[in-house]
Amino acid sequence: MPWQEQLGVLGSVALAMLLGGLIGAERKLADKPAGMRTHMLIAGAAALLTAIGSTLVVNVHQVQGDAVRSDPLRIIEAIITGISFIGAGTILRYNQRERVEGLTTAASILFSAALGICVARQLYVLAVGITLLALFVLRGMGAVERWLDKAMSRKKDAADSV
Repeated sequence: MPWQEQLGVLGSVALAMLLGGLIGAERKLADKPAGMRTHMLIAGAAALLTAIGSTLVVNVHQVQGDAVRSDPLRIIEAIITGISFIGAGTILRYNQRERVEGLTTAASILFSAALGICVARQLYVLAVGITLLALFVLRGMGAVERWLDKAMSRKKDAADSV
């Protein structure tokens, strides 16, 4: 890979890390187990692996011709498999409280990986847009969930007092 192309990949990884860091900052502010550095590294790794994988596919075709079949989706599948393992580590189940925690953080980790893939594929508008959507869901919908929890608690308290 020529050095100019490598600089382009480096720029893509940096952008993916920046956008992943925004999602990670929200998780850090929410005091969740995976924060800025985790999300930055996941988004950057996904961008890097996607870019390297795309280069490898092109190189294989140049060297061995059309006799070799390659599927770029395998790269994405491998990223998702690895990231899902990391995300699973953030999920905790508490039997005594019948409660599960960490699902949103696991989803945000997966989302950061997808964001990195978008950046590596040079889908910059999509990457920025989905970052903003993720922040809206994590922050805005969190407020809606808290409001709904309070409403449900008041409803339950009213039913218990009858």
